[in-house]
Amino acid sequence: MTIERRLARAGFTLTRDYPVPLKRVWDAFAEEDQKRGWYGAGDTIEPGEWALDFRVGGRDVDEGAFHDGLVSRYEATYTDIVKHVRIVTTYDMWLDGVHMSTSVASLEFEPLNAGTRFTHVEHGVFFDQFWADGPG
Repeated sequence: MTIERRLARAGFTLTRDYPVPLKRVWDAFAEEDQKRGWYGAGDTIEPGEWALDFRVGGRDVDEGAFHDGLVSRYEATYTDIVKHVRIVTTYDMWLDGVHMSTSVASLEFEPLNAGTRFTHVEHGVFFDQFWADGPG
C-alpha cells in the first residue's frame, strides 16, 4: 500500500475562566504530581513512559496504551516559560509508533478578580495518512 504524502494544518484557541487562584491553574501544568494526576492514566489507558522536566529546553513525555491496544505517545520540548504568565511548547504525537503530527502550543495564564483566565492556542501539522481526518 502506498501512502499519499500530504499535510493537513489546523489550529484552535480555547479560553476558559476558572474560579481558582492563578497559582493553582499554573501548578496543574508545572508540578509533576498535579499534572500526572489529570494528564496520566484514568480508566481507559495503561500508563507507559512518563517524564516531566519543566524548564526551558526540558522534555515532557507521556506514553500510554489504550485498553483496545492502541499506543499513544506525546513528546514535548518547553521553548519558553514565564512563571505564572505563559508556557510555550513544541510537541510531537505518535500512534502505534507512527509519527502523526507536530504542533506548537502556547498556554497563557491571566489573573481575574474571581480566579484565572486560561488561554490555550495551538497550531498543528498532521502527516500523511492522518491528513484526511485532521485533528478531529
